[in-house]
Amino acid sequence: MIATADRPIRSGPNPLHGMLLAGAFPLFLGAALSDYLYSTSFEILWSTFSSWLIAGGLVFCGLAMICALIGIFRPAGSRGLSVLYFVLLLVTWVLGFINALVHARDAWAMMPTGLTLSIVVAVLSLVAIWIGFTSRKTGGLS
Repeated sequence: MIATADRPIRSGPNPLHGMLLAGAFPLFLGAALSDYLYSTSFEILWSTFSSWLIAGGLVFCGLAMICALIGIFRPAGSRGLSVLYFVLLLVTWVLGFINALVHARDAWAMMPTGLTLSIVVAVLSLVAIWIGFTSRKTGGLS
């Protein structure tokens, strides 16, 4: 009798992908909170801080989107869920980029559009995390 070792079944994204995915949400959420603080205090610091948080969120989201694109072409896993996940990250990144352009305006000129976009992008990022970390079996025999 020959003993063979099966590859363990891994659930969810690989560690680098998970780190990139989980890193985008706090940055986008921080941008939404900074926009809210700017709308209540009119302190320019919060507007600038929000712009930097959006830029960081775009970097993390873009890198997670590249990992998601690679994940679409992997042989195992749910391809439909992977495509949905990639499209969700793409929409999040595009709206985040538009939000960055809105934040490039004069400080008060970005309100209320900047606040609204920041909230929408933060929610989309949270949904992307939810879908990204759902159980998808990869790397083993089912």
